[in-house]
Amino acid sequence: MKKWLPLIIIAVVAFGIYSWAVGFNNGAVEKQETAKAQWANVESAYQRRADLIPNLVNTVKGYASHEKETLEGVINARAKATSTTIDPSNVTPEQMASFQQNQSGLSSALSKLMVVVEKYPDLKANQNFLELQSQLEGTENRINVERNRFNGMVKGYNIMIRKFPGKLLAGIFGFEPMVLFKAAEGSDVAPTVEF
Repeated sequence: MKKWLPLIIIAVVAFGIYSWAVGFNNGAVEKQETAKAQWANVESAYQRRADLIPNLVNTVKGYASHEKETLEGVINARAKATSTTIDPSNVTPEQMASFQQNQSGLSSALSKLMVVVEKYPDLKANQNFLELQSQLEGTENRINVERNRFNGMVKGYNIMIRKFPGKLLAGIFGFEPMVLFKAAEGSDVAPTVEF
């Protein structure tokens, strides 16, 4: 029996390390995939906003057709924002910054459009416009909620793979930190609106 005791101890320790490694790997995979799925929700919210914009532009065009430059700015910003897609598992900080810059450009163009709308009381009273505006506001809130959820999931995953001793296994299994969605530079300054 004494002869087998060291082998039994080694087998128990080896099984414990194996179980720990498998548990870490499975947990990291689950957190990573959950964060990726959440990114799909972020993109879905942005797509909803992009889908609302043509209707909004057409409604405004009926009342303010001579505001061509502003309307084209919104259309161009929408095209640029929808052309940028990223894979959250392989995203670089530069790709995330580009994505955010394009989305910020669209937000800025929409803000300019809303300033133009203030000049047209009939448009502001139009039921179709009011409904679109309400849907757009709700979508902006949804985008913020989905981005915050994504960041929370990425944070949990990043903490898991960066804490010791998980950091050792993350390197072995090839888990890399994921990039958080950060506010665009200058978004902490309120825009000036002039009528």
